[in-house]
Amino acid sequence: MRVLVIGGTRFIGPPIVDRLHAQGHEIMLLHRTPGIGATLPSGITHVYGDRRADWADLAPRLRAFGPDVVLDMIALGEADAQQVMETFKGAAGRVVAISSQDVYLAYGRINGTEPGDSVRIPFDEDDALREKLYPYRGETPRAADDPMRWADDYDKILVERRVMGDPDLPGTVLRLPMVYGPGDYQHRLFPYLKRMDDGRPAILLSETAADWHWTRAYVENVAEAVMLAITDPRAAGRIYNVGDQPLLSMAAWVRTIGQAAGWQGEIEVVANDLLPEDMRDDALAQDLVAETTRIRRELGYREVVPLETAMARTVEWERAHPPAQVNPADFDYEAEDAVLERIRSSE
Repeated sequence: MRVLVIGGTRFIGPPIVDRLHAQGHEIMLLHRTPGIGATLPSGITHVYGDRRADWADLAPRLRAFGPDVVLDMIALGEADAQQVMETFKGAAGRVVAISSQDVYLAYGRINGTEPGDSVRIPFDEDDALREKLYPYRGETPRAADDPMRWADDYDKILVERRVMGDPDLPGTVLRLPMVYGPGDYQHRLFPYLKRMDDGRPAILLSETAADWHWTRAYVENVAEAVMLAITDPRAAGRIYNVGDQPLLSMAAWVRTIGQAAGWQGEIEVVANDLLPEDMRDDALAQDLVAETTRIRRELGYREVVPLETAMARTVEWERAHPPAQVNPADFDYEAEDAVLERIRSSE
């Protein structure tokens, strides 16, 4: 099978490419920076260029590859999806697009863009999506040179509509949850792991946050799900939620990090009004939990890396690759100690 991967050199992409290569598929990889894919398997065809600035020049070569499947890792909005669907109509067998579970109405509740009652969980692939588009667009457009300018036009709902809307070029959509693991440039574990490695006696969680549930998935398990969607023709025309089991509350999630880190402290669940303002989590009254039965039943997805192993690998990587910049204000241990003292004095 010939697979064109658009993006694929950061975090989630390399494990996907590794799996496809191990199965013997022919891979063409479109990305911007020569040398960034040096750790990827040999024998991959690299095409360098920016999908937005250079597409007119790139498109003939990409079409000539004759991909059986195009995997678009980085379609952020309608224009990106339109570009791919128009280019590969008649030249590819199928398009697989990486989407997000932020398309669901439940995310709009959390994000504050769609007020209303809490949404039933778990939500499946046929449940309600957000009604308001562009979840990260403010009232004032960002400047053209703002590095976050892309967020004004971001919406995976529009990507999905375009990818799934052409009967002549079948599409598949994978709605990803929070993804963690080695290579996570968002450093999702870092705020907890730093406190643990700094010897903090307790991690403070608000009452709301401690019981909050969020679908998560380890990066190699996500790669397995994407690989199945690429290689199994039954995925044509289907949308799949991706997520790992077991489902953990935030408190259980932090405990799992602590176990992998060898931390001997405890989790202190605190009333919101006792916490510093920047540690309060009132918006988390809505859980964000996706049902993943469909991909398990139809494509046979199973986690290839269990939770304990996944967390151990992630902690090891995070310790070796901390963020380049750390804001000391995010780790105000004096304020946290004051909260702990108030709790202990009231016991």
